[in-house]
Amino acid sequence: MAGPDQAKIAELVRWLVDGAEGAPRPEQVVQHLCDRLFAAGLPLDRTAAFVRTLHPNIVGVRFVWRPGKPIDILRAPRSVLDDPDFLKNPLKPVFDTGQPLRRRLIDPDCPLDYPILTEFIAEGITDYLVTPLRFLSGENHVVSWTTKAPGGFAEADVAAIEAVVPPLARLAEIYTLGRTAANLLNVYVGHDAGERILKGQIRRGDTATLEAAIWMSDLRGFTPLSELLAPRDLIDLLNATFGAQVPAIEKHGGQVLKFLGDGVLAIFPASSGSGAACTSALAAANEAHAACAALETIDTPTRIGVGLHVGSISYGNVGGETRLDFTCIGPAVNLAARLQGLAATEGWPLALSEDFAARLPRPARSLGRFSLKGLHEPVAVFAPG
Repeated sequence: MAGPDQAKIAELVRWLVDGAEGAPRPEQVVQHLCDRLFAAGLPLDRTAAFVRTLHPNIVGVRFVWRPGKPIDILRAPRSVLDDPDFLKNPLKPVFDTGQPLRRRLIDPDCPLDYPILTEFIAEGITDYLVTPLRFLSGENHVVSWTTKAPGGFAEADVAAIEAVVPPLARLAEIYTLGRTAANLLNVYVGHDAGERILKGQIRRGDTATLEAAIWMSDLRGFTPLSELLAPRDLIDLLNATFGAQVPAIEKHGGQVLKFLGDGVLAIFPASSGSGAACTSALAAANEAHAACAALETIDTPTRIGVGLHVGSISYGNVGGETRLDFTCIGPAVNLAARLQGLAATEGWPLALSEDFAARLPRPARSLGRFSLKGLHEPVAVFAPG
């Protein structure tokens, strides 16, 4: 057999070293790489690149290539690390040791030491190679290569794979670092704030003014609960109530900016109008109340109170020289906080400002006028109609 076209392989290596021009996304890199290897004469049947990521819920992303088909992308949940199938998978030792693994399935004495190898034989696969993607950080990621060629991979085929793996690893590390930064920023400061930070909005005092519906919530009875519950139980309770609120907020276009003890600060930007933002915030509040109520037991109340207002906020970086926070500030935020405090005092599930209530499609119900700390005049407060 002639083996892969060496000139095409060398050209492919240069393409990877130069940054994979024309393939700005990881799945495009895998697509172009494998298409070109296949066109160069490498008898590939399936290639799967698995790259771990730093994310609280996702352990990594797998990109699967097959001839003539689009890339299949799978985001693996963190629970996969404890899955018995993963523990018996030939990828695991490559992750752990950084050493390649090969099984020539056409050899009569080939060890079938992983359950998946029997499945490969049934599919007609003749050779299986797993190569590590060694990052400069010391982490190991993997790419698996399979073929149905009658003789398996020839030495020239393996040499071609080994030639492209090091530059592929450098490129994958660059993509992974960028993705990890975006993931962590999204998790800790929110998607919009994360994008702004990555685009360079990092100077202290670097803020923007925007119109938004503002959400402030807290857990009812948290102070006595904190004295009764063990620390672990208290954390579990907070996570449960936050876990009920955050999906509702994000579902309706809101952005969670901060967890304040037992409370949540979120905004619903009025990009489609302040009326739409207020309607979305109220829908999120109703869903969050229902979700929190469903968690409640006799011993652990999980009901929340929410203050909702709409207005202009300053949104961006505040803090010290070496420690910044991406948040929103302004009189409108203060009023939302006061409304939430009033709701807690009065035992209401929701307290709406007059401006917020005026923007709802249905008339709201007046709860009266109240004197709030820091405000010179009594404030009209409303509940949903």
